[in-house]
Amino acid sequence: MAVELEEPVITPTAAEENAQRRTRTSAGSSTPAQLPTLGRKHQSGSVSWITTIFMVIFHVLAVVSLFFFTWKGLVSLVVLYFLSINVGIGMCYHRLLTHRGYKVPKWLEHCLAVCGTLSLEGGPIFWVGTHRVHHQLSDHEGDPHSPTEGTFWAHMGWIMSGQALHSSTAILNRYAPDLSRDKFYVALSKYHWVPLTVTGLALLAWGGWPVVLWGIFLRVTLGLHATWLVNSATHLWGSRRFETRDESRNNWWVALLTGGEGWHNNHHAHPVSARHGLRWYEFDPNYYGIWFLKKVGLAHDIKLANWDPANPRPSGAA
Repeated sequence: MAVELEEPVITPTAAEENAQRRTRTSAGSSTPAQLPTLGRKHQSGSVSWITTIFMVIFHVLAVVSLFFFTWKGLVSLVVLYFLSINVGIGMCYHRLLTHRGYKVPKWLEHCLAVCGTLSLEGGPIFWVGTHRVHHQLSDHEGDPHSPTEGTFWAHMGWIMSGQALHSSTAILNRYAPDLSRDKFYVALSKYHWVPLTVTGLALLAWGGWPVVLWGIFLRVTLGLHATWLVNSATHLWGSRRFETRDESRNNWWVALLTGGEGWHNNHHAHPVSARHGLRWYEFDPNYYGIWFLKKVGLAHDIKLANWDPANPRPSGAA
């Protein structure tokens, strides 16, 4: 079934609506300062040392891994990259949990979310809450990671600055209330590092440190940068099919790295759509995974963008 939806993630109160009207930008968008801990204006004054130290360690060991190639390591990298970035981030964290573009049984939803934690991108409440804020305030003040505040900031600077919110369900509760009511997601957000740690120990037992270097450190580092490119590159380079209220763009090489997440202008124009590649040549493996789940009876209520190629407009546009 095709749908046309572009509603605010959080329905604003009357007071918030008045505040939004007072802060209209010249582009005609509203930029309410709803979450003061996000956005460079509020983040750049401090450093999240725990996150920064882990980023340095993973990047250093990713380089070291190149001197310890094994076939087991390569297999572990490919398989875990698919499970973490394609299944965990693209299919689950993004298209399922954030935008509810389709539905699956709760047990499967939870399993897919565990795959998302293997990316080292935080628990589901952190990821979903942050991404919903991004959609509300995209490329305006309060956007957690906009290139308008610097390319490096949008790519990875934002994650290393300010307050660490990975396990702070109270702060992001209003942006992910559906997940915060689920005890499984609350626990997974708090202990999001456990599945990756267990996986690392399993790889150590299977193939020793070379496999850990490839399957954990190199794979996680590559996956992080692939996801971060959606925040940075797809708001800087590429084509714009839809005149959205931000600088989102369709970028084919980011789409290749992320399984279809690089069709970012399509996504911002139709955020609820489970399919981001809207033309036959826009390769979208993450949607093909959702399509496969439907064929085997595990996915339903898949929402697809309804748009006119002769007159492309974002959903909700007059």
